[in-house]
Amino acid sequence: MSPFPAKHDASEPKEIIRLSVSEAAKLFGVSSLTVRRAIATKEITYAVVGGRYKISFESLVKWSQRHTTVRNKTASRGIGQYVDKWKIKNTLFSPNPKIIKIEEKAEPKNDAAPDMVKKPKLN
Repeated sequence: MSPFPAKHDASEPKEIIRLSVSEAAKLFGVSSLTVRRAIATKEITYAVVGGRYKISFESLVKWSQRHTTVRNKTASRGIGQYVDKWKIKNTLFSPNPKIIKIEEKAEPKNDAAPDMVKKPKLN
């Protein structure tokens, strides 16, 4: 079994995740009025199910990244506050330390800045 997920076929419909206004507000760390304001200005796509708004998660993420204040609140009050607590041990997408070579600089000349440091060089 491959560790990589199967390629997504564009002809298959995507599973749409829909959230209520209160769920979206809690998840992104903003007021429910902020979410309703975004609905009113048509910044977020939604459907009305049983007289209640059901908001597309994909449009919520795009909306939250377009607005700086919402992005910051998501990081501090929303789901982003828990990201530091996630202990990700899978190094699959981390850079390989064998690939990164440290290039050593010669002694600085009189006209060069004395605080030159070694910088990693990616191959």
